[in-house]
Amino acid sequence: MSTLDGRVAVVTGSSRGVGRGIALRLAADGAAVAVNYRRDAEAADEVVAQIVAAGGRAKAYGAAIDDEAAVDAMVDAVRSELGPVDIVVSNAGTASKGQTVGDTPGSDYLSLLRVHTLGPIHLVQRVLPDMRAAGRGDLVMISSSTVGEAPALSAPYTMAKAAMEMCVRTLAQEERAHNIRANIVAPGLVETEMGRRLVRAATGGGSIEDIAARYPFGRVCTPADVAGAVAFLVSADAEYVTGQRITVDGGGRPVSVV
Repeated sequence: MSTLDGRVAVVTGSSRGVGRGIALRLAADGAAVAVNYRRDAEAADEVVAQIVAAGGRAKAYGAAIDDEAAVDAMVDAVRSELGPVDIVVSNAGTASKGQTVGDTPGSDYLSLLRVHTLGPIHLVQRVLPDMRAAGRGDLVMISSSTVGEAPALSAPYTMAKAAMEMCVRTLAQEERAHNIRANIVAPGLVETEMGRRLVRAATGGGSIEDIAARYPFGRVCTPADVAGAVAFLVSADAEYVTGQRITVDGGGRPVSVV
């Protein structure tokens, strides 16, 4: 029997990148997976097809995490088509625009708070009743190593991720009595298209391959690295783990590297 047989996972932002890697891993471990996407239905369908071809269960669901009505509809559809959700991996996100704190309009802060904090909180609120009734649930929020580093020109993103982390730690205390765990996975630079764009912007056209040798173990983080941490946290092996933050960055990035 696979480790997650009979369980139902929602992975937000899972049509590509880190979310895709997480969806594939949880499906491989036996969970039925709701592959959530914001815009790219074709990419989400490809993830679903890959899961189904491997013998798993999955369906694609379009919903922007900052659209409460769309999230409500998604949760209802997942419950009807796959079953009550007992795993949530909140991965969907967007980056800051690279402005200083002094130059960033308030609307940008609010926008990222809705995506990284308020939207995920609403999703959690929608699935908690089923988790409490079942007496089991796992909530994993994908954060970022930038929360600890607070780099320049990242305030809206870093602030929103930090707020989400504090909410997870509170959830862990509040929901422990219901056998629901809440944890954080915080990757460093990840080898995804978003990561490649970040490196190009920060280095004036450079690539991940150009800087990988200067990172721990001679490479940057991969989606599979993040997925492995998530898979552990939602498995029976982590039944006594809650309110924790796992940083997946090879032990820390070297100075003066993106």
